[in-house]
Amino acid sequence: MVKAEAIKLKRAYAARAAADGARLLVDRIWPRGLSNKRAALDAWMKDVAPSAELRHWFNHQPDRWEEFRTRYTDELRHKEEEVKLVADFVKRGTVTLLYAARDDEHNNAVVLRDFLMHRKSD
Repeated sequence: MVKAEAIKLKRAYAARAAADGARLLVDRIWPRGLSNKRAALDAWMKDVAPSAELRHWFNHQPDRWEEFRTRYTDELRHKEEEVKLVADFVKRGTVTLLYAARDDEHNNAVVLRDFLMHRKSD
C-alpha cells in the first residue's frame, strides 16, 4: 500500500509547486485552454482515465458519484499496465494527479488515488 501523502490531487490549471513531485495528468481529454508550458506535466496518462462511455455517463453529476466510483474502480482493475505506469511514478516519490474537473471531491483522480493507495505493491 501507498502512503496517503505520496499522492496529491490538484486541478490541472493550478500552478506547479515544488511539493508536487511528478505531475501526471490523468484525464483522457486535454484541459480546455491549458498550454503545455502552464501544465508543466511529467506525463499525460490518458489511458488510465475512465472510458469515454463512463465519463459521458457520469457527466460530473454528484448523485452518480458512488456508481461512478464502482464502475471506474472496475475499469482500473482491467488496466493493469496503465495503473502500473502510474504506480511506478509513486514508487519514485511524491506524485500529483492532475484533473480538469471543477469538483475537487467528485472526479476520476480521487478514485485513482484511492485505488493506488489500496493496491498491493508489485
